[in-house]
Order: sequence, then structure tokens, then C-alpha cells
Amino acid sequence: MGVTRTPRSLRSVAVRKSLGSNLDGATGKTVSAVASLIAAASVSTGAQAQQTNLPPVNVDAPKERPRSTAAKPTPDQVRARNALRRAAQRQQAATGPVVDANGPAPDRNPYADPAAPYKVDHVQAGGKFPEKLVDTPKSITVLSKEVLEDKNATTLKQAILSTAGVTLGTGEGGNAFGDRFFIRGFDARNDIFIDGVRDSGVSVRENFFTEQVEILRGPGSTFAGRGVAGGAINIVTKQAVTEKSFYNMDTTFGTDRTKRVVLDVNQVVDPTFAIRAGGLFQDAGVAGRDYVTDNRDGAFVATTWKPTDAIKITTDYIHTELTGRPDFGVPYYRPSATSTAGGPFPDFGANRRNWYGEINRDFYRTGQDIGTINAEVQITPDLMVSNKFRASSSSQNYIGTLPESPVIGTPLSASTVTSNPQSRIQVTDVLANQTEATYKFQDGVGFKHTALAGIEVDRERSSIDKYLGLTTETVGTPLSASGSPTNTNVFFPQNTFLSFPTPSVAGLPTKIGIDTVSGYVMDSANYRDLLILNGGFRYDNYSINTSGYTAVSGVNKFGTQSAEFLIPNFNLGLTLKPLPNGSVYVAYATSANPVGAEFDGTSTAYGGLSPFLNGSTNQIFGPEKNKAIELGTKWELFDRHLLLTAALFQTTKENAREAQNITAATATATCPYPVTVPATTGTVSCITAGAAYRIRGIDLGVGGKLTDRWSVFGGLVLMQSEITKSLAPSPNIALYPTNVGLKLANVAHQSFSLLTKYQLTDVWELGGQAVYRSEIYGGTLLAANQGTSIPSYWRFDAFAEAKINKNWQVKLFVNNIFDKRYYDALYQSAAPFVLEAPGRAAYVVLSARY
Repeated sequence: MGVTRTPRSLRSVAVRKSLGSNLDGATGKTVSAVASLIAAASVSTGAQAQQTNLPPVNVDAPKERPRSTAAKPTPDQVRARNALRRAAQRQQAATGPVVDANGPAPDRNPYADPAAPYKVDHVQAGGKFPEKLVDTPKSITVLSKEVLEDKNATTLKQAILSTAGVTLGTGEGGNAFGDRFFIRGFDARNDIFIDGVRDSGVSVRENFFTEQVEILRGPGSTFAGRGVAGGAINIVTKQAVTEKSFYNMDTTFGTDRTKRVVLDVNQVVDPTFAIRAGGLFQDAGVAGRDYVTDNRDGAFVATTWKPTDAIKITTDYIHTELTGRPDFGVPYYRPSATSTAGGPFPDFGANRRNWYGEINRDFYRTGQDIGTINAEVQITPDLMVSNKFRASSSSQNYIGTLPESPVIGTPLSASTVTSNPQSRIQVTDVLANQTEATYKFQDGVGFKHTALAGIEVDRERSSIDKYLGLTTETVGTPLSASGSPTNTNVFFPQNTFLSFPTPSVAGLPTKIGIDTVSGYVMDSANYRDLLILNGGFRYDNYSINTSGYTAVSGVNKFGTQSAEFLIPNFNLGLTLKPLPNGSVYVAYATSANPVGAEFDGTSTAYGGLSPFLNGSTNQIFGPEKNKAIELGTKWELFDRHLLLTAALFQTTKENAREAQNITAATATATCPYPVTVPATTGTVSCITAGAAYRIRGIDLGVGGKLTDRWSVFGGLVLMQSEITKSLAPSPNIALYPTNVGLKLANVAHQSFSLLTKYQLTDVWELGGQAVYRSEIYGGTLLAANQGTSIPSYWRFDAFAEAKINKNWQVKLFVNNIFDKRYYDALYQSAAPFVLEAPGRAAYVVLSARY
């Protein structure tokens, strides 16, 4: 496999010379003594061998002392030679494999094992996680560049949905578009980071500029700030490298009308400066869905400047724009209010390709512009100071149609839905600055410390508006009070080409502002690679204010809300290393979710902060508090090219918010703030705090190589969720009188994924992927409504890769081989719409590497 090896007859000689041994070739007695010491040291102090750096073996003109052909090595010499060989093999495993004579691929992932790129050794945040992943007391799943390529994952959503332990939710609060993920059962839609800086913009994220995706599981407010109850997602971007220039291009054609081109060019200007630039073009549809389009454009540029060995300055700018016709899914069939026998209408005979939008009205355009400058100064060999500044602007602009409020017909094919328009114009601007100092030192006891202190200042601003004039102009179409067609047939949607007036912007935006000042300290203390202690403390000063208009009795009234919270959090970890290649750990961490932190909701019912609350200013609750404990173990096997992980975890949430419908008779006693109950409905939704729930489970992971030719990456997550405290009746009170004891909504309690590939020859590789998700229940803000759910599913993908020559390769992907009809998420309501996943599609990817 292109690995250069010294001839067997000379390897022991080279190793002896590298060790500085003076051996007697005639008697071998000195050899025996030295070799015995080396062998004993290799076995008993493997951790020290891991730190030893043997010089490379360079044999230009090997010569050996002539000896008689009749001479045979003595038993002591044989034992010595074998001991030295084993020591050299252990050393090679500890320091990494010998690489190809031409050097590593210039665009390889710097965080991954070069001999097993499915296995990532380090995360990007080296100061916050200074140890290798095998020694880090936290469950972290890392999708390397090679994993993303072999999954054919071109968006963050595609990458996440094929990873165990993470499920998809729909956007809430009128925002049915954008990335919304649940990690270990907890909402993480505002816990997405780019190069360690929170990406607050509600967006759909492309992968053309991505080096790897890191999924940090469990509470992490110490590392990341607010939120992060179930975990966080960090997108690591491609950076310019000064080692070597390269020029890459990937061209894709797909059966779903995909035409895609990605460019990635790195140019070394001089040994101290390099620039990297890339571009994206895509024109595509969606397999199995009529009328839906998925077009993308983007570009990025990054620079790296190292004027001295002690100074490194990097910059990058990313621009993406995704446009097309949105898909808000299919309606949900429910025979009655108490029935549990329903499901998405395609499971009851409706065509899976049916699209319920409006050609002449629906569109989406979502984009991001992100600029970052990072400076690192190595003041002393043990002290480094860095400063990262980020300015970003994210936009969402769409009109989409939700197939809601189904009316069940007789026969079923006569069923209809209301074509309910949703729209949003949201612009989010962020300024963030992180200053950190990392200091390495050794104390008198023998612990090697990596201490980090940092200050972070964030300024986040968002404006959320909507469109008017979304009612149909077609005469004779039955309409709701708001002007939405109510007669759209579920099985044969006939309103696709209705005419609509030109929409106008309402001009009554809701403004949201969040300012955060944070300070944090962390320390990782390593005692001779046998015991590792780590801990951290973070203090966030979080303030939020909102302002905007709300219609009250047909009149737009202006309101404001504001809140401020001082939020402390901490984490502790203890890692024991019984062997150099393994660890056992226990960790404890806290986090907090202050009101409004999700940043896309304009109502507390959807995690936001409303500017106007029934004439009251009291609907502001204290932060939700999260606590988690995790017990785990990690092992590097097969010459340390395979990482196995296993963890038991439990996370609890207190002071959780929930929704309940109340009547006029109970409004004063139930709701903590004044409300007005409309006479037309007799009930109103009231948000309360004080609920609690927990999620516990087991998390297994694998990544790397089983053999030189066989790579694997995957995981299995099994969870249990339960509401332990609630003030509200259940969302389906006819079946369950209380929330207590119910499961959580939007959680796949069992999930599995496995990506694997095998190198048949030097030319051909074959691979595939299996993904499983268990049933997911719908529900309200908190509890699962076990009357609505999307079914479990298995999905299988396959790919084949052929290396035409050293510069060109071609890949064939077949996604969803068996054309499985399955669903990604469902909206939180009694009769939700459901997001349908793409059908079978094949892609050919032609890649050039120069």
C-alpha cells in the first residue's frame, strides 16, 4: 500500500544504531542484556514508549560486516533480534505509520489518522480538549472529510441524519425551514458552531467548505456557553496550508436532476503564506418529490500567514446562497382525536410524490456570509495567546405552504387539507470575539497541565418579518377566514397552479437582541499518561431584549420585553489509563437554557421571547437547568487505527417549560400571568415553567480501520426518556391524563448507523451504509403525543469507487437503494404535517486531484 519498509535483514541493524547500542556481533551477550531491558521497558512502561521519538530510519548504502556463511545466530541473538523488532513495532504504532515516500496527501484532514482517515484523533478546539479523543472524558463523534465524502453528505442535515443519536425536528414558531437537530433528545437548533464560534443564524448549512463535523454529546456550557443540553455541533472549515499547493475539482450528476461542481484550490505563495479558495454550483431536484428544487451557490477564501515560527494569522470568508422551491411535507391521517392508528397519508395510499405547495407563490432563499480572523502568538514555548474575531450575517426569506387541518373524507380519497401559507424574512447579524490564553506547565507532584483562560463577547441581532397578500385570487376556491384554500385534495392536489397577488412585506418586524459576556477557565492535568484530571468553570452574563407588534382585537400593538441572567456552569472529568491505548472515565457537567436563546421563535411556546404577552410583561422564566453524568471507556485497537467508544449517560432537565390549554374558569389559578381567553374557543395556551424530565442511555461508537483495506464508522444509541414532573395535562388527555411518565417528543429512542468500505484492489473500493431510526412521537412543547408518530425505518446506501490514475477517480453512489418511504420529522400539533425523506437516487462523482 505504498509503505516504504527497510529490508528485513537490515531493520534490526538500523534500530540498534538508532538506539545507540554497541553490540557484540560475535557473542551477542551485550545484545541480550540491552534487548532484555528494551523488551521489559516496552511492556511495563508502554506509556513512556508512546512519548519516545525515535529518529527516522534512513539507509542510503547499507553495509554489514562480512561473516562466515556457516555462522548461525545464537539463541540469545535470536531473542535479542526479536525483542528489538517488537520494540520497534510498538514504537511505530505509537508514533504513527511510515507514510508514502511522496508524502501525505496535501489536502488531508490534519485532525485525522493519516493511515485511517475514518478515525479522528483530535478535535479542533485543542486548548479546550488538549488530549487525544481516546483520553478525552466526553462522548465526541467526529465525521471526518473522508466520512462526509463516502456518505455523499453535501449538507449538514444529510451528515447528521445518518449519525446515531441525532434526530431532526421541524422549525417552530412559523419557521418551518432551517437546520433543527435533537442530540440525545434535547433541542440543539442554536447549538451549532463554526470553528468554535456560535452560528446563531437559522440557516441550511452546506458542506463544500467543511473539513470535518464534530458532535459533542452531553451538556457543554463550560465549553460553549448557553444551551448545549444534549450536545453541540462544531463545523470545522477548510484552511489554507503552507506545505504544498493543490487543485481539486468534483463534478456530480444525479438521477434527481443534480448537476453539481465543487472547486478547491490551495496555492502556496511562499513558505510563510498560502491562500485557499473554493466554489460551489448546484442545480438539483429532490428524488421522489414533484416540483421541489434545491439549487446552491457558494464560495470561500482562506489565508494562512506565518511571518515567524511564533506567529500565525489565519483569515477566511464564506458565502453561501441556497434557493429553490420548498417542501413542507405531507399531511397526517388520524381517524379520530383519540386514535393511535394513523400516520402520514402516503402510508394510506396517497402518492409519495404529491406536493401541496403553490407554484406561483412558494420560494426560498437562505444565505450566509461569515468572515473570521484568528491570530495566534506563541509568547513562550509554554504560553500561547489567541484572538478570534467573527462577523456574520445570515438570512432566511421564504413563502411555503403547509398541508394542515385534514378533513377525512368518505371514501378516504375524498379527504382534503387547508393550504396554509407560512412566510418569513429573517436577518441575523453576529459580532463575536474570543480571546484565549493557553499555558502548559508541570507541577511539583508530576502533573502536566494544559490550562486555558478565555473571555468571549457576543453581540447577536435579528429582525423577523413576514409577507402579506398570500391569499388566492382564484374565484370559486373555498377559503378559510385567513384566505387559505380549504379544499386541496390529499390524493390529487388540484390547487398547485392557483394565481396569487404579488406579496408585500408586512413591515412590522420583531427585533431580537442578545448580548453575552463570558469568562471561563479550564485545566487538563495529566499524570504520566496514567491519570488525567480535567475541569472547567464558565460564567455567562446573558441579556435579551425583544420588541415588535402583535395584533390585539384587530389592532397592531407595540410591546417590549427584556431579561438578564447570570449563568454559572462547570464540568469535571476523571480519566484512568490502564493501558496506553485505552481509557476509562467518569464525567459530570452542567448547562443552562435561558429564555429566548433559540433565537428563531417569537413566542415562548416555541422557545422564544414574545415582545407582547396579553398585556403582561411577566412571561419571563428562569433558565432551564441541565445536569449530566457519563461513565465511559475508549480503546484504540488494530495498531491504534480503530477507535472504539462506549458510554452510559443520564441527563436531567429542571425548570422545563411546557404548554397547557386552560379555560376561563382556571386561567387565574393556572397561568402565572394575566391572560384573555377568547370566547370563540373557550381556551387559551398558557406557558408554565417548573416541569422536569430525564434521558438516560448507552452510546457506542466505532471509527477507523479493521485491516489495511477495511474501514468502518458508525454507532448505536439506545435511550429512555421520561417526564418526571409536570403541571399540565397530556397532549392527548383522552388517552393519558397527565404528562408524568410520558416519553419526550421528537426523539428516536433507538438509532444505529454504520458506514463501511473495503479496498478490493489498488483501483477499486466498495462501500455501503445502513441507517436505522426507531419510531418518533409528535407532541407539544414537552410531552410526546402517542397518538401521532412517524414509523421506524431502515435505509441502505451503497457506493463504488475506481481510481483511474493518481489524479482522477470516479465514484458511483446509490442512496436509499430500496426506495424506502420514510419520514424525517413531524410538526408539533395534533394533526401535523410530516417531512418526507428523498427516494432512491444515483449519483456519479468525477474527481480530479492535482
